[in-house]
Amino acid sequence: MTSTTPAISIRDLVKRYAPAGPGEGKLALKGVSFDVPQGQIFGLLGPNGAGKSTLINTLAGLVMKSSGSVDIWGFDIDTQRRNASRAIGIVPQEIVFDPFFTPREVLENQAGLYGIPKAERISDALLEAVHLADKAHAYARTLSGGMKRRLLVAKAMVHTPPVLVLDEPTAGVDVELRRQLWELVKQLNDEGVTVVLTTHYLEEAEALCDRIAIINHGELIANKPTRELVDMAREKVVVVTVDRDLGPQGLPLPQGSAFTKSAVLGERVVEITYDKDRTNAGEVLAMVQGQGLGIVDVSTREADLEDVFVSLTSNI
Repeated sequence: MTSTTPAISIRDLVKRYAPAGPGEGKLALKGVSFDVPQGQIFGLLGPNGAGKSTLINTLAGLVMKSSGSVDIWGFDIDTQRRNASRAIGIVPQEIVFDPFFTPREVLENQAGLYGIPKAERISDALLEAVHLADKAHAYARTLSGGMKRRLLVAKAMVHTPPVLVLDEPTAGVDVELRRQLWELVKQLNDEGVTVVLTTHYLEEAEALCDRIAIINHGELIANKPTRELVDMAREKVVVVTVDRDLGPQGLPLPQGSAFTKSAVLGERVVEITYDKDRTNAGEVLAMVQGQGLGIVDVSTREADLEDVFVSLTSNI
C-alpha cells in the first residue's frame, strides 16, 4: 500500500436504524464521504447525536451500514472484513475489563483472539509503552481510571494495526492524565500509526490533530487541515486597558456591522469583538481613542476551534 492511499476511505456512507414502531427509522448517517490520510492524527468532531459513534461502530464492525463503502488500509469492510479488522484498533469510550484478569492477561487474551502465536505477541512491550509494566500482574480491578484508559490503548494495539481509533479517550479524566494520553497519542503517531480521534475537548483537537472533520445531524459539514479550519473564524478579540474608569455601561460601540460586541472585564478594561474581514485592530483602537480615552495596554486573541465549531454546528 502506497502512502497516497488513504488509511480510511469512506464513500456515501448511509446508516438508517430499523424503526422501533410505525414509520421510518432514524437516519444516523446521510451519505458521508471523506478520507483519512495515512500518518496523520485526524479529528472527528460533532455534537452529541451527530453520528460519530455510528461511524466509529461501523469501522469496528459493530454496526452494519445501510449503503455506501468503507475501506480500511485498502480493504473493503464488506468483502475483506478480516483484513480490514486486522488493520484497525478501536479504543472505545467505555472501560470494560474482566476484573479478575491482570493487564498482561488482558493483552494475551486479546492477542489470542487475533490468532497471534505466543512467540509473536508483544504484550510486555505494549505494557512498557503505556507505562503499565509495573502493573503487569495486578488485577485489572485495582487499576486507576487513567491506568485502565492506557490499558485500553494497549489492548487495541496487540495486533499492531496501522490505524488506531480513539473514541473520547480523555472523557472524564483529570488534566494530568489528559496530558499523558496526549503524549501517548503523539508517540504512536510518531511511530507511524494513523490516529483517528473523537473528542468533545476542542482544545485537544486543536493541539493534536493535523486535520479535522466535523459531522452534524449525520452530515459532513467541514473537512479541512486544522489551521485552515481555525482560520475560518471571522471574529477577533482585542482587550483594551484605558486610562480612566469606564463605568457600568462600558464602552459604547460605534455604528456598523464590523463591531459585534463589547464587554467590561474590569473598571478600566473592555473586551471588543470585531469582524476581522471588515476591519482591523488599528481601527478599533482609533475608535477607542476617538471617544477621548487613552490606551494603557492592548492584547488580542484570535478565534479558536471552539468559535468555528459553534459557528458551523449552530447554523444547521
